[in-house]
Amino acid sequence: MARWRAVQAMIASLDPCYRRTKPVPQSITLPDSKAARARLKEIIAKRSFGRGEITLASGRKSDFYFNLKPTMLDPEGAALLAQLSLDALANEKLDAIGGLEMGAVPISGAVAALSWISGTPLPNFFVRKKPKEHGAKLLVEGLTKGESLSGKTVAIVEDVTTTGESALKAAQAAQESGAKVSLVLTIVDRQEGATETFSKAGLRFHALFTADEFLKA
Repeated sequence: MARWRAVQAMIASLDPCYRRTKPVPQSITLPDSKAARARLKEIIAKRSFGRGEITLASGRKSDFYFNLKPTMLDPEGAALLAQLSLDALANEKLDAIGGLEMGAVPISGAVAALSWISGTPLPNFFVRKKPKEHGAKLLVEGLTKGESLSGKTVAIVEDVTTTGESALKAAQAAQESGAKVSLVLTIVDRQEGATETFSKAGLRFHALFTADEFLKA
């Protein structure tokens, strides 16, 4: 035991990181918004955009697709998504962000983490496609017992919008829970009706990227 303590003491004297002290918060240097957007576009093009006939969730046929999961679950991609999303939401005076499972979950989680690091914590929630059939049978998840969205201002986030119906479902669930939906934010808009859908619903809509930016690249 004495020998082990001596070894510990020797290592501690050589490496300050070994000492059992409280962690010191580290500053994070993020790229400027222009560079972040350019780099995220590269990642999406490489990891999440492809050509080939597919059937979309809406039932429509398409000769190109976006699968944002490989980007959202990539460390750099997640960080850049969070940065650009926070930038887009900076003036919204929000109490929370959320969206429909599963596409919104990685986005809102990454945004929540970066918001904490940045000193402006923004809680997140997600809306189930249908309520659980057991347990608390919740439609809106992420809230503690006794907590609700009532009276809160929220933004709805989405990975890819086509007609906008998925994000609209999340927005309506938030509204039915008493929240005010300030904005619907998507990473990529396929430009196939989402703008019109949200306009009819009286919701503001913003996309970080459009499909044309990748189709014409």
